[in-house]
Amino acid sequence: MRHAGGSAADDWPQNHVSPGGNGSLRVPERLAIGATTAPPQAQPGAQATTTVPPVQPQPTTPGPIPPVTPAPAPVPVARRRPRLYIIDATRLFAAIFVALHHYAGTLRVNEAHNPIWGRPVSHIMPSIFRVSAYGWIGVEIFFVISGFVICMSCWDRRPRDFFVSRVIRLYPAYWFGVLFTTGVLTLWPKVWKPLPARDVIYNLSMLQEGTHHADVDGVYWTLYSELRFYLLFLIVVATGLTYRKVVIFCCVWAVVAAFAPAANLPVVTLIANSNGVWYFIAGLTLYLMHRFGPDLLLWGMLGFTWVMSQDEISSRITHVEHVSSWRGALTIYTVFLLFMVAVALGKTDRLQWKWLATAGSLTYPFYLLHYAAGTTAIYYLRDRMDARVLVAGLIAVFLLASYGVHRLVERPLSKIIKRGLNNAFDNLGKHSHS
Repeated sequence: MRHAGGSAADDWPQNHVSPGGNGSLRVPERLAIGATTAPPQAQPGAQATTTVPPVQPQPTTPGPIPPVTPAPAPVPVARRRPRLYIIDATRLFAAIFVALHHYAGTLRVNEAHNPIWGRPVSHIMPSIFRVSAYGWIGVEIFFVISGFVICMSCWDRRPRDFFVSRVIRLYPAYWFGVLFTTGVLTLWPKVWKPLPARDVIYNLSMLQEGTHHADVDGVYWTLYSELRFYLLFLIVVATGLTYRKVVIFCCVWAVVAAFAPAANLPVVTLIANSNGVWYFIAGLTLYLMHRFGPDLLLWGMLGFTWVMSQDEISSRITHVEHVSSWRGALTIYTVFLLFMVAVALGKTDRLQWKWLATAGSLTYPFYLLHYAAGTTAIYYLRDRMDARVLVAGLIAVFLLASYGVHRLVERPLSKIIKRGLNNAFDNLGKHSHS
């Protein structure tokens, strides 16, 4: 590894380095004490002069030798890691996989006389149905990436910065999604009924899942899981992130989640976050591998999350999805986890396609907009075009709409909110003792 501060002066003996200044000066090895200049020789023809005897050198006592400041040790240069554009690409893949599942792979769309397609989608697109039946795994992929990215983005940052970044990331697009979806369902209520105004207003808080209010859009349940993770991790951020603290956080959270079913206490269940805990911990562990390198402890933590997540996957298939197999779902998740190990170990660092950053920014608005509005559009358009073209076209339309939301809603509104929150935190600091 190369070091900063290295120069030719580093080869000089330490007691021959003159501290201060940019360079280093060589000092003679020995300095003759009391040396004199020889008397000048008389020139021929010069008058005699009185010879002055040479001055005898006075004995001197050497003074104390000043301490020599050693040269500073070279400081290692932190290697700047390239942006992980592959994470943006993975986000986009997960979002499209989820949308494909909602349009052509859920139990709802495969029922006879379902309100979306009118008949089982497995009869309309059998091949696509078999693939999209596993698209719900995209949510688990989101959770793992979230754990990785959150840990990466808030390292060496203040708690207020973490809080502000989460607010401006979550809420502007979400508020638009709530209002947009409510508008669509109010105008075209054939598939989904719009919620009462009081529930729509409460949805703006993003806390409806915890208070048993209905979601404006069924996919919003994942946001409550994300929100609980952020609030828990904020405790660690407030103390200053270190390798040790993140490991302890993961282990304590895992213990709580493992024993939550037996405890049967609402507070413990809330903290346990059983729908996402093993995926968030996997993401945090993968980031520690990325930042500090893998070791046996991290491999063990990642393996434990895999063991526990396979049970969560089985439970979700049994109680919610019903259309996919445990073995197939676990295989897909395992392949994804191995892929993320490769990302964490730097095997994908050479992928530097900058356009993927823009693609990744579309993921969140796309997720918020695609489901209720998209399935409503299927109802009205299913008899007017080929089903495969309709699904592909809807994905393209909502990606384009998401770009508009990102540019026209998220970015300007985020700037305003960020400025306001930073001013508010500054005021808290100024008036903390008044």
